[in-house]
Amino acid sequence: MRGRGRVYRPTSGHTGDRVAVWSLDFTVKDCRCGKCGPGGRHRLPTGLTSRREAEELLEHRRRDYQSGRYEAAPPTPRTLRAYAEHHLAAKAQETDRHGQPITVQWLAAVKQHLDRAVVFFGTERLLGSIARADLLKWITVLGRQFQGGAARQHLNSLSNLYRRAMADGFVTVNPVSTLLPTEKPKGAADEADWLEVPEAALLIEAAKRYEPKRNDLGMPFAYPLIATMLLTGGRLAEVLGLEVDDVSLERKTVTFRPNKWRRLKTKRSHRAVPLWPQLEQILRAYFPERERMGGGTLLFPSFRTGQEAMLTDIRKLVDAVAKRAGWKSGEITPKMFRHTYISARIQTTQNGAPVAAFTVAREVGHSSTAMIEKVYGHLGQIQHRSEVVEYRVRQHRKAIARLRQTLHQQAKAA
Repeated sequence: MRGRGRVYRPTSGHTGDRVAVWSLDFTVKDCRCGKCGPGGRHRLPTGLTSRREAEELLEHRRRDYQSGRYEAAPPTPRTLRAYAEHHLAAKAQETDRHGQPITVQWLAAVKQHLDRAVVFFGTERLLGSIARADLLKWITVLGRQFQGGAARQHLNSLSNLYRRAMADGFVTVNPVSTLLPTEKPKGAADEADWLEVPEAALLIEAAKRYEPKRNDLGMPFAYPLIATMLLTGGRLAEVLGLEVDDVSLERKTVTFRPNKWRRLKTKRSHRAVPLWPQLEQILRAYFPERERMGGGTLLFPSFRTGQEAMLTDIRKLVDAVAKRAGWKSGEITPKMFRHTYISARIQTTQNGAPVAAFTVAREVGHSSTAMIEKVYGHLGQIQHRSEVVEYRVRQHRKAIARLRQTLHQQAKAA
C-alpha cells in the first residue's frame, strides 16, 4: 500500500503489548484539518479488530481528507477486549475519589479481572452483546474459583468498564446493573476472628525472637511490623504503606494518610491513632535499624529489586512467626491483627470510664459505630481493662502458660 498509507496495531502504554484494535497511518499533502502532523501525516484509531475492515476504512478516510471532509468520526471499539485496553489506559491517567493517582497495584488487579472476563466471553465478543444471562453464567464460573468477595470485585471491575462505555456513547445499558441484588456475589459476613490479649502477647514475643533464614530475602522487621499492626488497627495495606514521617514520637501519634505507595479505603481512613507506649518503645529501637537499611521513605520497605518498594504480602512471615509460637500453619492471618486491636481497644478505659465506641470507630477509619458494635462487640472471653492498648507477656504469664500447653497438646494430637 505504498503511497496509500498503512494500518497498524499500536503498543499499549499500560501493558507493553500490541492492542487488539487497528489504527490508520496516512499522509495528505496540503491538508487543512489543523490536527495532522508535519507534512500532513495522520494517525487515527479505528476501533476495529479486523485488518481487512481497517484497510477498507483507510481508503475511505484518505479520500475524505483529500476532499476536505474532516469531521467523519471513526467507528467505535466493538469488542470487549478492545474497549478494555482503552478503559485501562484511561484509568491510568485518572485519580481516585480522594484525588490520589490510581496505584499500579489497583490497575494490575483490574486488568486481571477484565482479562478473565475477556477469556470467558471471548476475545471477539462485541461490547454491546453481553447481557444478564451471560453475566449469570460468568458468575457461576467465578464462584468455582473465588470466594464471594473476590467474585464481586470481578463484577465491579466489569461494571466500571461499562459505565465508561455508556459515558462514551458506545453502549446504552450497563448489563451489570440489570442483575438482581440476590444474583450478585457477596463476601461472607462472618464474625471477625481475633486474638485474645494473651495470645497477641505471645505472638509479639515470638516475633521479637524471630530471625529470617536468609538476610538477603527475609524481612528483618518482623517484630516492629507485627507490633505496628496489632497496636494501630491499621489495614494491611495501610500499615505496609506507612512512611517513617507518619510516626511522630513528639505528638505520640501514627498517621494514616494517602501517599504514592497506596490509597486509603475511604475519606475517614485518613486519621491519626495513638502511639501507645509499647509501640513507641519498639519503634524507637527500630528506627536506627531502618536508617541502616538505606534511603527511602517507607517504614517497612522492600529492597529486593535494588529499589525501594512497598511490600504487598506478609502471610509467609506471619506464618513463620506463628509456628514459632506454637500455632499451626495458616491459623494466624494478618487480617486478625486489625480485629485484635479493635477488640482490645474496646476494653480500654478513658478517664475511668469505658472508651466510647465512636472513638474506636474513628481510630480504625470507620464512618460509624455500627460495624464496631455489630462485628467487634464481643469483648473476648478474657476481660482485660486497661488505660492503654498493650500486649505484654509479664501481665499474662499464667494465661500464656496455659495457652502454650494447649498449643503443645494440639500439636501432639495432630
